[in-house]
Amino acid sequence: MVAKRIRYRRAAAAVAAGALPCLAFPAPALWWFAYVALVPWMLLLRSAPSGRRAALEGWLGGAGFIVAVHHWLLPSLHVFLLPLAALVGVLWIPWALLVREFLGGAPDPGRATAALLLVPAGWLLSELARSWQGLGGPWGLLGASQWQVPPALRLASVGGVWLVSLLVVAVNCGLVLLIAVPGARVPAVAGVTGCVVLTGAVWLWLPRPEASGALRVAVVQPGLVADGPDSTEQRFAAGERLTRALAGQRVDLVVWGESSVGGDLAARPDLAGRLAALSAEVGAPLLVNVDARRPAGPVPAAPAPALAASLPEGGIYKSSVLVGPHGPTGDRYDKMRLVPFGEYIPARSVLGWATSVGKAAGEDRRRGAEPVLMNLPGRPGVRIGPLVCFESAFPDMSRRLTRDGAALLIAQSATSSFQRSWAPAQHASLAALRAAEDGRPMVHATLTGISAVYGPSGERIGPALPTSARTAQVYEVPLARGLTYYVRFGDWPVGACLALLAAYCAAEGARSLGLRKPAPAPEPTTPPARTARG
Repeated sequence: MVAKRIRYRRAAAAVAAGALPCLAFPAPALWWFAYVALVPWMLLLRSAPSGRRAALEGWLGGAGFIVAVHHWLLPSLHVFLLPLAALVGVLWIPWALLVREFLGGAPDPGRATAALLLVPAGWLLSELARSWQGLGGPWGLLGASQWQVPPALRLASVGGVWLVSLLVVAVNCGLVLLIAVPGARVPAVAGVTGCVVLTGAVWLWLPRPEASGALRVAVVQPGLVADGPDSTEQRFAAGERLTRALAGQRVDLVVWGESSVGGDLAARPDLAGRLAALSAEVGAPLLVNVDARRPAGPVPAAPAPALAASLPEGGIYKSSVLVGPHGPTGDRYDKMRLVPFGEYIPARSVLGWATSVGKAAGEDRRRGAEPVLMNLPGRPGVRIGPLVCFESAFPDMSRRLTRDGAALLIAQSATSSFQRSWAPAQHASLAALRAAEDGRPMVHATLTGISAVYGPSGERIGPALPTSARTAQVYEVPLARGLTYYVRFGDWPVGACLALLAAYCAAEGARSLGLRKPAPAPEPTTPPARTARG
């Protein structure tokens, strides 16, 4: 009975310990807490009586982490969030086994040094696996908690958010060694010191992005509109009113949020005409976002042939569309990575029942085919790279746009379903990471807040627009040229960690085979030869 009670207490402690890191992310945004948040969980895992128990507590802690970081999804997914968290939590099992293997017992200095390398690598492997779009994407990566720390943002320009995650976990690992393993204090201090020195060196000596002019960008945030039969028109009209107030302010681009236009512009010439007139009045192109059903074939009355091109299939698309004074310019980007359950249901034939439990998508949105760069009218040589909502969480998407020549990254978003939660702040913070990784400014424009703009080093430009704001704000956005190390070399920390873990697995496999190899049989002893004398 006592043993069972202890097991239950350890299980509850694992869930609670796994949830702790959520406090490092917005809205609490206790960035410093990330460097100690894993210590309770790791102390629990190192004391697990068996590998099976460590795996269980790693799984429970991972599930607790997912529920805590994504708790704002509960009103939409309801109880479905729990089995989803249980599924994703499995990805922490290998990391938990590494923690017990290298931090359990009384590790010698050699094993402690290996822990400082392999335990962070194992954590990064779990982050990589759950970054797959079908599992919810790279939301809540530990390195993203450092979005407001300039030295960490400099690290991101070298190795992306992955490198920041590695160093945060390495510091946690070093603290566990200092607390629980007195004999490993030398490698622990050396490891933590190494993280500090590396971060400081990058912060002090890595070249900053080279300035290359500026753009005046206006973000239009119409605010929350009550659901109803005419809510789409009310939102559009609110965007019109706020945009007209920008006339005479000499802006280069006006950005509306996700789903700001509720009708396909090729099929709705009235909407396209209103937007064109608005562009002419303000003296700048508008980047709007269309969330509407689009026909599979061309529309005869389409105002812009490029928008009415024959499509692979009809359906509902979310599209970034650039509109000038003469109508849509022909530049359109269709969202490629959709939100699981929010915009499509994976394996709908099996999981379609989710629509009866929460606010899951009744119909799957269609995916775009490729990223798109748009030439900014009136600014020769300046191209913008649009992303839609969830896509700003993926480092590879903004990296590709930058490599292809984007001078300005733009994420159009809408988090109106989660207004009073941590979601708007968490989402806005991701733009700082993407800006720092790519050395390009990024605009995060939403319908209902939080909207924000970040410079090429990830620094905030001007005020963030809270969820209560209904306004149009103009930002002087600095541009930059050149490519960061992350843009040049990509996700090299992930490759290095995979190689390190592969080498460890190969060494363990070889050692296991060596132990199983049967010992050579002793040679038979031959009796001495008998002589004639006996």
